[in-house]
Amino acid sequence: MRGLACVLMFQTHCYDAWLGGDARNTRFLQGSQLLGTLPAPLFLFLAGVSFALVTGKLIRKNLSPAEITLFMARRGAEIFAFGLLFRLQEFVIAWGWAPWSDLLRVDVLNIIGLSMILMALLCGMVLHVWGRSRGQAERSSAVACDHSHSGFAMVAAAIATASLIALLTPPLFTTWRPTWLPWPIESYIDGCHNLGAPQSWLFSVFPWAAFAFAGLAAGFILFSDPARAHAAQTLAMLACIGAIAIGAAYLFDHSSFHLYSTYDYWHTSPNFLMMRIGLLLMIAFLTYAWCRWGLATRGFSPLIQLGQTSLLVYWVHIEFVYGRFSLLPKRAQTIFTASRGLLEIVLFMLALSLLRTRIDWKNKLTNWKNTIRRVQPA
Repeated sequence: MRGLACVLMFQTHCYDAWLGGDARNTRFLQGSQLLGTLPAPLFLFLAGVSFALVTGKLIRKNLSPAEITLFMARRGAEIFAFGLLFRLQEFVIAWGWAPWSDLLRVDVLNIIGLSMILMALLCGMVLHVWGRSRGQAERSSAVACDHSHSGFAMVAAAIATASLIALLTPPLFTTWRPTWLPWPIESYIDGCHNLGAPQSWLFSVFPWAAFAFAGLAAGFILFSDPARAHAAQTLAMLACIGAIAIGAAYLFDHSSFHLYSTYDYWHTSPNFLMMRIGLLLMIAFLTYAWCRWGLATRGFSPLIQLGQTSLLVYWVHIEFVYGRFSLLPKRAQTIFTASRGLLEIVLFMLALSLLRTRIDWKNKLTNWKNTIRRVQPA
């Protein structure tokens, strides 16, 4: 799924950055940008799934809720720091024309890291409450041996949190906006940045963190003992739930009843969020089928390869699309030339990914250090 998200991200960024003239007023670009609504939810959803996998392993190792919370929150803080470092890099490269406020812009890495910290707090709280409910003497066994029941509590808590985020998003973007907060902090809630109003192109906790919590719920389901024994059936069941969610979102969107006075389907509506989560669940099953029974079983898979280094290719490709090192002049290309540039980006990122995974850099660095020591005079 990460590989698919990378390819969708490449095409969205390339066409948005490079198409110019009449090409910007075509359905082709509109379709490209519509597909562009999937990569960020995919990355956040998969962050939640991965979080559930690691948390489940820590639970089985009989770590305490506090230890699990601290360990997973530290991982989230590392991703958040990468997000800040990425913004610093972008500011330095664009030195001279980028405003200083770009350093505080909320990007997808920031929100992935912050979502992981929030998920760590939620999981720690659920494990602590679950352990206390089973009694002091049975607390460790409640965490480690009764993993299936604690996993069910995690799923329920994650779904409830995702739903709460979705329901709070519309008022937090309109009537409940926390304008009393400094804009760098408010931007993490509603994506206002320093522009005075929420911006749809920024990644705030509301609603984006909901995708991570949805992934957390799906992850605890997928990595439970019964689901491990019947992976295909479990993913097919989740895909059916996704199809139902898509249908329900469509019906709610076209009904005459609305919870909110201001209704923005494409940006803040819980219906659109539910629609995308349904799509993610269906994509998860299709990806599994591709890897289990499709062409991915017959040798090298570019999508799998890109997915292994998604953070690296995300970080690097931005500079060759939007940055000063853009492969093509921005806002000046036809659909044909932009598509050619997209192919070049995909091939370049694939080569970079292979370079990253096929070379044992750790051993090479050790060998270089040993060589330097041998040639140095005593």
